[in-house]
Amino acid sequence: MGGQGVELDRSVPALLFKVGRYPLHQGSVGAVRSLGRAGVAVHAVVEDAYTPTALSRHLSRRHVWPTTGLEDPAELLDRLLRIGRGLPARAVLVPTDDEAALLAAGARDRLAECFLLPGVEPDLLAELADKRGLYRRCLAHGVPTPDTRFPADRDRLVACAGELGYPVVVKNLAPWDRLRAPVVAGTTLVPDERALLALVGAPRAVALQAYVPREVAQDWIVHLYAAPDGRCAPVFTGLKLRSWPPHAGVTTYARALANPGLARRSARLCRAIGYRGPADLDWRLDLRDGRYKLVDFNPRLGAQFRMFETECGLDVVRALHLDLTGRAIPAGAQREGRRYVAEHLDVAALLAYRGRAGAARPPGYPPVRGGLEPAWPAWDDPLPAAAAAVRALAVAVRRYGR
Repeated sequence: MGGQGVELDRSVPALLFKVGRYPLHQGSVGAVRSLGRAGVAVHAVVEDAYTPTALSRHLSRRHVWPTTGLEDPAELLDRLLRIGRGLPARAVLVPTDDEAALLAAGARDRLAECFLLPGVEPDLLAELADKRGLYRRCLAHGVPTPDTRFPADRDRLVACAGELGYPVVVKNLAPWDRLRAPVVAGTTLVPDERALLALVGAPRAVALQAYVPREVAQDWIVHLYAAPDGRCAPVFTGLKLRSWPPHAGVTTYARALANPGLARRSARLCRAIGYRGPADLDWRLDLRDGRYKLVDFNPRLGAQFRMFETECGLDVVRALHLDLTGRAIPAGAQREGRRYVAEHLDVAALLAYRGRAGAARPPGYPPVRGGLEPAWPAWDDPLPAAAAAVRALAVAVRRYGR
């Protein structure tokens, strides 16, 4: 479970940084375990001392800082630098959400005093994280993407939804919107006009996206690291099998499956736009026309990144650390068939999918093999799973009470 064939520079610590309160974040726990098992001192910004991330035995130090996303960016940067100045050496900064990634990229020169960061252009990163900006990039580079509209008022909202057809996908327009003025809690599938007006209400910034029905679609995940020379290595591909909310939300169950064509397509896009650093891309294969359509481009570490690793133990967060500390990123094929499950969400997802038509499977879909990577349980790190179970139960009780 350690570094295996990947040797990281243990003199360089890492700091996980996020903006907003979401204590049940499996990606943070995965990053702490991945780097910690390789001998790196890992620090993390956490909401409180009892989040799953804060209780990991692989965490060197927790920094309790319950951010909301409503703070002045200058205030966030000042506090981040104070943490950085207290670290034993310049650290690899690992943003785990879009807001943190945008904040760090925009202040890269200032943060360089304490942190190592990829050399991605802030404007490019902001454009990719914004639904309107990503849509324009896709059109400019000939990348297929679901038809998308950005209505400015109630009349256009209704008209645009009618043009796209119901059900329609509703998304917040830009990363900071979900914290400061969210229209929806996350990607939401709306069945009809009545539900759309009840959800959106008064004119607000929103993105409407055409829905590709699950019966004629496959949802593919690509996680990669784009190095300064433009080379993307590693590039991992996998198939999303369940999500929560169903068919539109975050991944709850998925498998690592090699898709060389999609890997090349994703790497080619990153080279064309000049992207550098870790990325998490969501593609939907529309079986009606045979095209992979880019749904989201998350310019940071993805929550389910631990589904993917090479035979020598390389994953995306280790590739980030290797690159920023001047070490070579070893080549290698991904471990095929490896499964990933986010237990706190997959129980509800499994119940919701039962009796429904599921996503289409690719030809030659292999039997279950390749091992399982659970989000929370780990034989060498038991406390995060216990904390996640308690918090997930508390959330369920509150929702049931409402």
